[in-house]
Amino acid sequence: MSQYWSKLVHNLSPYTPGEQPKIAQLIKLNTNENPYPPSPAVLAAIREACNGDLRLYPDPGSDQLRAVIARYYAVAPEQVFVGNSSDEVLALCFQAFFKQTQPLLFPDITYSFYPTYCGLYEINFQTVPLDAQFRVAVEDYVRPNGGIIFANPNAPTGQLLALERIEWLLQHNPDSVVLVDEAYVDFGGESAIALVNRYPNLLVVQTLSKSRSLAGLRVGLAIGHAELIEGLNRVKNSFNCYPLDRLAVAGAIAAFEDQPYFVQTCQAVIASRTQLASDLQTLGFEVLPSASNFIFVRHANMDAVDIAQQLRTRGIIVRHFKQARITQFLRISIGTDAECAALSAALAQIVAAH
Repeated sequence: MSQYWSKLVHNLSPYTPGEQPKIAQLIKLNTNENPYPPSPAVLAAIREACNGDLRLYPDPGSDQLRAVIARYYAVAPEQVFVGNSSDEVLALCFQAFFKQTQPLLFPDITYSFYPTYCGLYEINFQTVPLDAQFRVAVEDYVRPNGGIIFANPNAPTGQLLALERIEWLLQHNPDSVVLVDEAYVDFGGESAIALVNRYPNLLVVQTLSKSRSLAGLRVGLAIGHAELIEGLNRVKNSFNCYPLDRLAVAGAIAAFEDQPYFVQTCQAVIASRTQLASDLQTLGFEVLPSASNFIFVRHANMDAVDIAQQLRTRGIIVRHFKQARITQFLRISIGTDAECAALSAALAQIVAAH
């Protein structure tokens, strides 16, 4: 390790993203990317924004985009924050709200960036075990804490926590910020944004990467009480006053304005997920209930690593996690119908050979 690194850098355990292979002709079902392209309106808006104005700094507050998001979710513009991907928004949230004397709480099985941010920002945390069915048990979060964060639907399990359970959690933690990370909510969940005007400690974070097919554009948002948003802006403006460029703003606005395309692609993913889950259950896989654009599965008689390796030899990539409780599970992103059919056929061969 470098002699020039600080002690903090030496102790970091960086987040490991899903593999982005350089091999052509692969069926890539490992990073939860949307199988469908962005709305044509998004591409047109970006092309139109490619002009001489790129020499100018973008609007530091992304006011036009925030106004569009506010109208979409029926909140005030001052309740909306935008950033360069939901990961950046989350990073700012960790700095703004979770550097407390009491520990931050989050599930033991969830988005693995949470402990990474705790390491980077030196935040004390405790993990709360999911229940035996891999669900968030809100009763276990009624303890002293400096904040609560969880993904809903959870990742990598895909399971959804009902809105009334989130409200119960808010009612029992009035003095802590409760952050609901809704990266996948559009694939079958009900957003907690409906609760933000009743609970000033609630912050909801979303991304345009998944349901709006814009993982390559890097746009994320947070919605909550105006005082929470003001806190985020104080941190953002102490770090990067211009997080969203002109092309990202133009594309994001167009994505929110093309509601029919958004609904069409989300419904297509949901339909494919339902069919794929049924196909895999027929092959003997346990499939956890999913409200996301992926499924979390395991086979009673076969090793997950072996299955993943055999799929790879057939040109299909899925995601395996080494964490103890889930070491026999695979997370499989929902592809097109053709990709899902190819996966099912490959798994049928693997199971039959076993």
